[in-house]
Amino acid sequence: MSNDTTVWGVHMGHHVGDRPVEGGYVAIGWPAMGDLTKLAPNRDAFKEALALAYPDKKKGAIPVDAGSMFKFLHEIKKGDFVVYPSKADRMVNIGRFTGITQHHEGDADEYPTRQLVDWLGHFPRDEFSQSALNEIGSFLTMFRVKRHALEFLSKVDPDVEAPARSAAADQDTPEEAADDDTATVAASAQAEANTSDFVIKRLMTHLTGHQFEDFMAHLMECMGYTARVTPKSGDGGVDVIAHMDPLGFQPPIVKVQCKRTTGQTPRPDVDQLLGTLGDGEYGLFVNLGSYARGALELERNRAKLRLINGEQFVELIFENYSQLAPRYRSMIPLKQIFVPDLPHD
Repeated sequence: MSNDTTVWGVHMGHHVGDRPVEGGYVAIGWPAMGDLTKLAPNRDAFKEALALAYPDKKKGAIPVDAGSMFKFLHEIKKGDFVVYPSKADRMVNIGRFTGITQHHEGDADEYPTRQLVDWLGHFPRDEFSQSALNEIGSFLTMFRVKRHALEFLSKVDPDVEAPARSAAADQDTPEEAADDDTATVAASAQAEANTSDFVIKRLMTHLTGHQFEDFMAHLMECMGYTARVTPKSGDGGVDVIAHMDPLGFQPPIVKVQCKRTTGQTPRPDVDQLLGTLGDGEYGLFVNLGSYARGALELERNRAKLRLINGEQFVELIFENYSQLAPRYRSMIPLKQIFVPDLPHD
């Protein structure tokens, strides 16, 4: 592989789900601007069109957003690599651009400008160093991956060479200099993402599968339930049983299946849990990753089923952290801080 390889990073919103991966693309928004491919291929044209389409946009954000659009349309080349950290499932998706750009008028996700991608691999976040995850946590919609390009590319090509770097390439352009509020929002979001990564990595490295079940039972007790772990064999997919009364005779009874995995849980695993439920019983499935679309559709159609993914599980830990046993607080050492809560532009 040539050492002039370029690696791009692209961010998209949580609401797009798995559509970019299934559809073979990454995309950018700003739908009020219409077909971006019709604009003159220079940054000033993008700035003028952006200011006209979004008159309430902060002045400092205009060169940043216009720069992202310009790079997306005119600097990406066929064969360049892309790293897309998906917010919906906490996966890092790596692919190559095909060189085909499309405009999708009325895109339901409001990301009408697409670059088609051949996806090469999809990896849980915990398979990368925290430093690499920090780099792809850039506040920009579109950015170059510089310092950790080799770490990402080696996932899809073991023989990859480190992309060439220059001092100029390591410097942000003036258009990438964020205004204070944008940078503050980005820093807050990065702090939250770093903490979630830290917690999930600790759970993965410090607990076995059965110990994760013990931790889940303890967490439910912190939430006010009486909980017990089922025997290791013959549980029929149920790892923890929880209830509000001490003896466990009164409904609701919550049957919990725990998967200590950062990958994607398929629907058949969730079906197994549903098959154990009787009258007055509810199913709770917990993992540290995400769920396949079929499993999520099943949750929407089953009132007695709840799926908790990695991001939601970390939130439960935050909410009940003060009640955790000392051994668990020692395993996941956290302290409370306050970060700005500015609205996203």
